[in-house]
Amino acid sequence: MDSTIRLATADDAGAIADIYAPVVEQTHISFETRPPTPEEIAQRIGKTVDRLPWLVCEYDDEITGYVYASPYREREAYQWAVEVSVYVHDSWRRHGIATALYDSLFALLELQGLRTAYAVIALPNPRSVAFHESHGFEKVGIYRDVGYKNGDWHDVGHWGRSLQSLSTAPSPPTPLPELRDSDAYAEALAAGRSSLRS
Repeated sequence: MDSTIRLATADDAGAIADIYAPVVEQTHISFETRPPTPEEIAQRIGKTVDRLPWLVCEYDDEITGYVYASPYREREAYQWAVEVSVYVHDSWRRHGIATALYDSLFALLELQGLRTAYAVIALPNPRSVAFHESHGFEKVGIYRDVGYKNGDWHDVGHWGRSLQSLSTAPSPPTPLPELRDSDAYAEALAAGRSSLRS
């Protein structure tokens, strides 16, 4: 499968919105209750890539999945931690896309100097739990009955994964735009390609 993993742009917002809308409308996986418009997605992309990666997997001009990192919390002491999310188009599941996107994302986050990634999973979601645990995430804890959607209360679990070893007096993470012209950035972006399968 000749796919490309690249940084998302505002032009991808419509395709991303199409992938995300069924998750919002038909499941409890996202706690959003109204699908964001392409314009709202474009704003989210623009805000994210000024600091952290938002990536898409593209095959023959079709966006097949996307992944992004967001700050875990805004206070300064949290700056080495991120929350990550990945979504794949229903028609493209079982092609290694989620794994490929995570591989590239984690390589970029490590390059930036991030230390820990957290996945926040609305429960029950055994497929997502199994996927994250197979990619090195460990359960941190569960918030019980924290969200109400589709007629039920839902727990939310937090899973964490170390990106690299902790150190004392770490340097602040490097903003993504400062790395984009480097060979290391290109190599990190390409890290997931070997996980894609036809």
